[in-house]
Amino acid sequence: MAVTSYEDLEVWQKAMDLVTLVYRLTKGFPKEEVYGLTSQLRRAAVSVPSNIAEGQSRRSTKEFLNYLSMARGSLSEVETQAEIARRLEYIKEEEKLQLKELTRTVGRLLNGLIRSLEQKLQV
Repeated sequence: MAVTSYEDLEVWQKAMDLVTLVYRLTKGFPKEEVYGLTSQLRRAAVSVPSNIAEGQSRRSTKEFLNYLSMARGSLSEVETQAEIARRLEYIKEEEKLQLKELTRTVGRLLNGLIRSLEQKLQV
């Protein structure tokens, strides 16, 4: 099946699952973090599917790759901020592991899509 929309991309779908999980987990963060770690973590998570969607909507493969690279950077931010949240005891170890598992899945899918698009450019 051909991809006609970013919504067809498995990586975008999994990234949306990541956003949902991040919002659920950050609901329990202390109120004083609302403009700090809560906001940072949510923005980084939202950035992942947003960059995938924007990149897929661009006219060139090169532009798409640039946006996928930004999505990958945001994914690393989510992992780092989740570790910070764990060390501050805002989330449990199991929750951090659940988040990490999902970020790794999204990362593998992103890397696969990037490789595929890079090969397309070289042909």
